[in-house]
Amino acid sequence: MKHKRGFNPLERSSAHRKALHRNMVTSLFRYERIRTTKAKALAIRRSAEKLITRAKLDSVHNRRIVSARLFDEGMVAKLFTDIAVRMKERPGGYTRIIKLGERAGDAAEVVILELVDYKLDTDDATSKKKAKKNVKDAKNVKDKAAKEDKKKT
Repeated sequence: MKHKRGFNPLERSSAHRKALHRNMVTSLFRYERIRTTKAKALAIRRSAEKLITRAKLDSVHNRRIVSARLFDEGMVAKLFTDIAVRMKERPGGYTRIIKLGERAGDAAEVVILELVDYKLDTDDATSKKKAKKNVKDAKNVKDKAAKEDKKKT
């Protein structure tokens, strides 16, 4: 029976597991969305939510505890100044898991782990592409006009 087993060791040694958690939580805070397996996402979600809860109260003590569990000091600053501020009113449940299906090689369940208030930049990307296209079209029109002027002279 599996009663009171506490957490999923992910078939790794404790040092490897600790490094995995630190790497993936740092990546989650950096990109606010990561793609991983379901088992890892469930384990990382637990670590990430505890750190976000810590970061909601900005104190030297909490900063030291969080920085001991993250690799990048820049991510510690982002967590306290950006992410925790956005999650201030939320009582928990800072992350969501979106199922993508199974991986082709080993049939592992693949998911996206993201912060709840993550927004896709699709509108921004499409507007940038349109702006680039408009700039190219304007250049093409100018080039054609210059060529016609040369032909006339």
